[in-house]
Amino acid sequence: MSHSSYGRIWAEAQGALADLLEDEIPPTQLHPQKDRLQVFRTLSTFYLHYLHIFRRLEEVYDQIVHPQKRRVVLHVLEGVMGRLVELKNEMVEVEFSEFHYFDDVLQDLKMTPEDLEVPIPRYFVRERMKALKEREKMLAHILAKKERLDQEPIPVQTMSVERAVQLLQVSERARQGRLRAHFMKEIWQEEQRTRRRENYSPIASDPHLAATLIQKVWRGYRQRKRTSKERLEEMIFLGMIAPQLPNLSPAQQRAQQVESSRRQVQEDHETEYQQALVTIKESVRLVDGPDIKETMQEQLRQWFLECRDATGKFPDFPSAEDGGSASIFAQKTPEQEKEKKKSKGKKEKNSSKERKEKKKDKKGKAKGKGGKADMEDEEKGWKMSPSNFLPTVTEGAKLYRGDGLLKPSLSLKVDELMRQELKNLKLTVDRDKGKKKKKVKKANKKVKEGFTEKRPTATIESLYEELVLEGILIRPLNIKLSEYLGEYSYLGTSLRQADIEPMPSLSDVRQLIALYGVLPLGSQSVHERGPLIRSLLLAGPSGVGKKMLLHALCTETGANLFNLSPANLAGKYPGRSGLQYLLHMVLKVARQLQPSVIWIGDAEKSFYKKVPKAEKEMEPKRLKKDLPKVVKSIKAEDRVLLVGTSRRPFDADLKPLCKVYKKIILIPRPDYASRMILWKELLAVRGAQLGPTLDLSSLAKVTDGYAQGHILQAVQSVLSTRRLTQQAKRPLTALEFIPPLARQDPIYREEEEAFKVRDKQRYRNIYLLYSSSFVLLSISNWSSILKVPLYLKVSLITV
Repeated sequence: MSHSSYGRIWAEAQGALADLLEDEIPPTQLHPQKDRLQVFRTLSTFYLHYLHIFRRLEEVYDQIVHPQKRRVVLHVLEGVMGRLVELKNEMVEVEFSEFHYFDDVLQDLKMTPEDLEVPIPRYFVRERMKALKEREKMLAHILAKKERLDQEPIPVQTMSVERAVQLLQVSERARQGRLRAHFMKEIWQEEQRTRRRENYSPIASDPHLAATLIQKVWRGYRQRKRTSKERLEEMIFLGMIAPQLPNLSPAQQRAQQVESSRRQVQEDHETEYQQALVTIKESVRLVDGPDIKETMQEQLRQWFLECRDATGKFPDFPSAEDGGSASIFAQKTPEQEKEKKKSKGKKEKNSSKERKEKKKDKKGKAKGKGGKADMEDEEKGWKMSPSNFLPTVTEGAKLYRGDGLLKPSLSLKVDELMRQELKNLKLTVDRDKGKKKKKVKKANKKVKEGFTEKRPTATIESLYEELVLEGILIRPLNIKLSEYLGEYSYLGTSLRQADIEPMPSLSDVRQLIALYGVLPLGSQSVHERGPLIRSLLLAGPSGVGKKMLLHALCTETGANLFNLSPANLAGKYPGRSGLQYLLHMVLKVARQLQPSVIWIGDAEKSFYKKVPKAEKEMEPKRLKKDLPKVVKSIKAEDRVLLVGTSRRPFDADLKPLCKVYKKIILIPRPDYASRMILWKELLAVRGAQLGPTLDLSSLAKVTDGYAQGHILQAVQSVLSTRRLTQQAKRPLTALEFIPPLARQDPIYREEEEAFKVRDKQRYRNIYLLYSSSFVLLSISNWSSILKVPLYLKVSLITV
């Protein structure tokens, strides 16, 4: 595609974004909505529209070559990503579930299930490629050093002369035997050829019979070929066999070359742009700098005096973090500031009245035992939460139209001069203002809870090397999130309408990993201003792909991977002080080299109710007391995510487990549609020929109850190198995959049901809802509630 084509895509995306902003901003000002279904429909519509715009903007940012335009696109792109995460959080709070189904909304918007896939921005890794390559070199060097240290010297074995002579004799006899067998085979083949020549009798006497034989052979061959082709076309049409994709055409190859060349042009233009910024700024500073400084100082002095006359006191000068004097020029007039303060006073009076009324209402609610409170909650309804990203998206739309271009920022020297001048004015006029700032400084000198920066003697490089040598910092596997195969659930909405909670599909799991893990870790803006997600727990039976999702999360964001699993920590850094030092090292390196993922495998072992005897030496509960502090110490500016994987979350004590992992994602076994895709892709990737004899539909049906890992093992065991070479003579059949599957244990129904919430009617006054927060209430029969198996997150809400 040409540059104008991407410009057109950008224009279409910005037009759709402008229409969406007009539809989204008014609902925050309207009356609260009471219909929960209508609320979810509104949110899902916004979500799908933003997802479509996100996909288009990501494509534009990946290929457009103009540096200034790319900055504007990135500004809007990060705002759209953050808004997506906010809308997802809103839908979770409305539906009390991490999984949602958009069948009816997709049909109304004329979209397909493929439009629900959350795209992974390619710039997450591409713009950090140099740093990632340097980190990979350092990691490879340290691992090679570790191998040399761990390598044991191979002892030299001595051999007697008799043993050596014996080995030589055996080898020579074997060589002579092979030669003798080869000669005998040649003699036998020659005898066969001679015998066939003697028995051959040409049909020269009857030409009509010879022609009939030739026609018979040719017609049979032509009909068999035609029938095979028609059968193959029918199987492809029915979806029983995947179509054989042809090789890339010259046009497609040319398109790929153009995309790679455009990325090189992007780098060249970016270098030129950075150089031009330096030269232009220097020329402007030398030629127009004095005049600009004098003009801005006069404007700021005039602003101070006007604010003094309008409000009765001088304003505070904004700090450098808030934009300095540039934010002053963006503020309102002194008269507007005065009116704003008056309105604030009125709001404070109204809020005090509301507080008194609320106290009275609480007394009435306590007397009515919650009946009136429920009625009032229903009358309040739902209202859209304030967004941290809508201003960013709106600003980006103005930048695109050209009516909101940012003015050049003021020089730091001018800010310092005017800040000092304003301070002198305040000291002479308002002397009472100088004492309060000292108290603020004292208040900020609080010791942070959790893991502070202890032992600042070691460097990041030395800590990094130590963690690699101890096996704590490991290399993630190169796996893309798109390689986690799974189909969309087409019956989700129908089952929910029938009051049946469907099992989530693998496509839904893939979307959650992208929204909760990839986007926040890949974008600093989304992580800082979006809903803060510090921890995730991937729960599901063995073989469903929990570790694969973990490695895909690290690959898509270029994150470091720290392994703090109980099995990996056994025998390392013993004692309380050793564990504290280990956690200090991990958090320090994770923050300095962010994004980072801290992985805890078999997460339920850290919260055992009773440690089994076989695992007591491993000390699986070492991290139980420190994990809440680790999660709490992760701030918004730290792109660090704690990820746990668990096969048996119901073996853990639910209360501390849910305190650490705020988001728990169930990964179920694949359904029929997902198994069909798995069989097709796994066989095709390993070189299998999908012919009519290979009944994939029956394989997908028979493997109900098996996970992705079981199917992969069966494919690997059958498709050996020898079997792949025999496909032309002996095509693959479905029966060949049954024996390796039969040797594996499937996921039994009892194990799957353990991940679900059961017996809802048993607890009459409690609904066990799928939620992202754990609410602990005072319940008389609390011990029996804790025995309920875990599904996503158990949230106890009284009716």
